[in-house]
Amino acid sequence: MSFISAHALDSTLGTPARDLEVSLFDGGEIIASARTDDNGRVSEFGPEHLEAGDYRIVFSTGDYFAAQGQDHFHPAVTIDFTVKAGEAHYHIPLLLSPFAYSTYRGS
Repeated sequence: MSFISAHALDSTLGTPARDLEVSLFDGGEIIASARTDDNGRVSEFGPEHLEAGDYRIVFSTGDYFAAQGQDHFHPAVTIDFTVKAGEAHYHIPLLLSPFAYSTYRGS
């Protein structure tokens, strides 16, 4: 299992956010990039382990909504998070709409 996984749901449509680009950064360096599958998930994302520290995941929501011809406010959703030593897995879910989003620490 990948150390990081992500999930995106389009709350406007009530469906998974399919084919949404997601990128993982360590500082300013990109360490992984993927697109969500038909279930809105990126299950295998990034390395099997990350050192303790601060990381960033970016969901390219502007491109996602533009591809659907949908007006939107956020060109990207950026989530900064901290990896703690001894953790086995981090799941980062995103609930999005064209003008709002929410996230939480998943399991």
